[in-house]
Amino acid sequence: MANALDEAREFVRAALAKGESREDIEKALLGAGWPQAQVKRALSSYAESGFSIPVPRPHTQLSARQAFVYLLLFTVLLVVAVQLGVLLFQIIDIAFPDPLENEYRVRSRQTAIRWAIASLVVAFPLFLFLSRAVGREIEQNPAMRLSGVRRWLTYLALFIAATVLMGDFIGLIFNFLEGDLSTRFVLKSLTVAVIAGGIFGYYFLSLSREERSAGGG
Repeated sequence: MANALDEAREFVRAALAKGESREDIEKALLGAGWPQAQVKRALSSYAESGFSIPVPRPHTQLSARQAFVYLLLFTVLLVVAVQLGVLLFQIIDIAFPDPLENEYRVRSRQTAIRWAIASLVVAFPLFLFLSRAVGREIEQNPAMRLSGVRRWLTYLALFIAATVLMGDFIGLIFNFLEGDLSTRFVLKSLTVAVIAGGIFGYYFLSLSREERSAGGG
């Protein structure tokens, strides 16, 4: 059974075959209530060509290998973000020690630092490698930008980052209202904001660029 995007693509194909301009096709679909993102994706399915019939662009089918790479990439990203946060939290605790801290907490901090460093030594280079590999594949086959699995995972990363940011700011405001806004807490909140905000900003801008690129053909 055809989905909504397939219907829009079929309409675009038929309209282009009759000689309608892309601008008029876009206006017709938008006027019928189609979302602009789907209209742009439908239009981008056909190359701008002087051929007598519409020339379709290739639609990449995501392979099991590609799905595995994307899942691994975002899992490694999560590990890097969490362990980087843990490491920075421990550094903040060392820089601003709690006078009531016991010896067990000090030993636990040392273990946490070693574990965070070990995780980053493994995960961060792997994240860079996977990111570069995915980037090369997309450059060679731009249709992969529209991969459903990739887009869902990217939006999931955006959702997690946005949720973390919201929780971070809620906690910051709550502690401010409680009058318990210590230096350590402020620095840790800023750490979370920078990490989660960086992830959110990077992937949000990346998706925006890709959608504009798809829309422009």
